[in-house]
Amino acid sequence: MLEVNLAQRVPAVRFEEAGLIGPLRVSLQPSIGRLSFRARAAALGGRREVAGFPVDGAVNTRSDKGDRVALRLGPDEWMLLCNDEETDTAVEAVLEAMAGKAHSLVDVSHRDVTFEVRGAMGDAVINSGCPLDLSPAAFPAGTATRTLFGKAEIVLARISDTTWQITCWRSFGAYVQGYLVEAARDFADA
Repeated sequence: MLEVNLAQRVPAVRFEEAGLIGPLRVSLQPSIGRLSFRARAAALGGRREVAGFPVDGAVNTRSDKGDRVALRLGPDEWMLLCNDEETDTAVEAVLEAMAGKAHSLVDVSHRDVTFEVRGAMGDAVINSGCPLDLSPAAFPAGTATRTLFGKAEIVLARISDTTWQITCWRSFGAYVQGYLVEAARDFADA
């Protein structure tokens, strides 16, 4: 029996570079390493970082330490981000740091895509499909959370007052990008 990897037969999703739409830029971000990490407080033993990833931030925050970023999405859940070429090294480092402790670590780098929305009306564009209060008082820079955008589950992070990152499963990428572009067109003359 011939074994066939269907993932290799299915054409990769191709995204159009949306570019500048009025006062906004919607752009596909380069591939990065993404690790889904789960560990309870007892397993962390009071650590402030694991393998260079900061794990001491509050729930729904984004913490940077050099080129290592941790999005704390729940009380025992993080999305760890690193340079694409350092993913295997990061996996080994986290496994070594957590040896003997109950945890879960899954490389989900190829599952997701990230879009950046940059511009003064970014919050309004994202709010066209996201029910959260994205005002700077309620969702300041450094905030990250799992939420919905239209019909897709996303991880939303506010990088600065005018820069956002939206990460979704690759299979929803064309939908999310198309939604962002259409919503941005509403603000093209703003």
